[in-house]
Amino acid sequence: MPVHHLMCGTWTPPGAIFTVAFDDEKLTCEVVKRTEIPQDEPISWMTFDHAKKNIYGAAMKKWSSFAVKSPTEIVHEASHPMLHDPKASSADTNTRAIFLLAAKQPPYAVYCNPFYNHAGHGSVFSVSDTGALAENTQNYEYQPNTGIHGMVFDPTETYLYSADLKANKLWVHKKDAASGQVALVGSVDAPDPRDHPRWVAMHPSGQYLYALMEAGNRLCEYVIDPATHMPVYTHHSFPLIPPGIPNYDTMYRSDVCTLTRSGRYLFATARANSFDLQGYIAAFRLRDCGSIEEQICLNPTPTSGGHSNAVSPCDWSDEWIAITDDQEGWLEIYRWKDEFLGRVARVRIPEPGFGMNAIWYD
Repeated sequence: MPVHHLMCGTWTPPGAIFTVAFDDEKLTCEVVKRTEIPQDEPISWMTFDHAKKNIYGAAMKKWSSFAVKSPTEIVHEASHPMLHDPKASSADTNTRAIFLLAAKQPPYAVYCNPFYNHAGHGSVFSVSDTGALAENTQNYEYQPNTGIHGMVFDPTETYLYSADLKANKLWVHKKDAASGQVALVGSVDAPDPRDHPRWVAMHPSGQYLYALMEAGNRLCEYVIDPATHMPVYTHHSFPLIPPGIPNYDTMYRSDVCTLTRSGRYLFATARANSFDLQGYIAAFRLRDCGSIEEQICLNPTPTSGGHSNAVSPCDWSDEWIAITDDQEGWLEIYRWKDEFLGRVARVRIPEPGFGMNAIWYD
């Protein structure tokens, strides 16, 4: 099938999910559907369930879910308030639903993180028989000044790793296989007080974790202690913006990191805090064990990236990479071939807050 569909949300109201079709033979991108959703629930981060039959969204003051019947038939089924703190759902606070992670193993729970103030807990949701968000089954504690922005499971889906941007540390929790609830294992401080980890990715071997530092603008490599399952910093780090660039610590914010389908490559992005500057995308080659063999490139992105510059590799090969920005509203497709990155198609969607992360449907 030469045509692949991606879905993407927005940072600001009015809420909408956009379906984009990418043709990998004609090398074209076009919007095929704008699905209206509750206007005050724009989705700044979305993810599929294990079967791609549901989309879960971090939607301002709500956690939302949608049944995906086809690329152009997406139906809102549930919206749940943030219940981890009485102040979180108040319109008078800046607490915002920021990230969620869907389990790929039964009972297919969904793990949610708030951000900004009153964000000291994560939330676990059960799902219905069809995959809709059902019930807030657990609110587990981090610490009062926590602000988690990204999480990842190990390959066995037993250990959950969280990047705490505000408290400047990484957390580890162990998941109960029957209930899906989690219990604290421990935490480690980031290597530098100016790092502020925003995102984490895990190698398929389960031996290495990668932590993207938003303020440090670097990618730090960790090895997983096989006895404790805690991450141990290897003292290997790699720049996500050009070394020596002026005002690196105030004008740039690194964003996300993610692996390709094969687990052979990792991509990471950074955003600029001014529309006059560019963001960056870095590519890394990984060894079979998961350690970083080489940083292959550090390329500028077309815009600052705005709130986004989220990179999304497709999930059936290493060839196609999507990048979104909300400075100008582009969804772009890049081809990764022979360890070179080249843009092959893009579409601009001039809607408020477009676009956040893109997810590949088919």
